[in-house]
Amino acid sequence: MFGKLGKYLGEVKIELQKATWPWDPKETGFKKYRQLVDHTVVVVIAMILLAGYVGFLDLVMRGFMALVLPGQPT
Repeated sequence: MFGKLGKYLGEVKIELQKATWPWDPKETGFKKYRQLVDHTVVVVIAMILLAGYVGFLDLVMRGFMALVLPGQPT
C-alpha cells in the first residue's frame, strides 16, 4: 500500500518539475505570486459587483411583484 503511494508521489513530483509556472523561479516572496494575487483580486471584485447587481434586481422585482399582486406575501 505504502509502496504504491510512494511511487505515485514520486511520479507527481517528476511531472510537477516538468510544468512551467507563470512566475520567474528566481523571484522570491510576494513578488513571485503577484499575477496570482492580482487575478484573485479581480475575481473577488467581480463577485462582489455581481452579488450587488443580483441583489438590486431582486429588490426591484420584489417591489414590482408587490405592485402587480397586492396582498401576496413577498
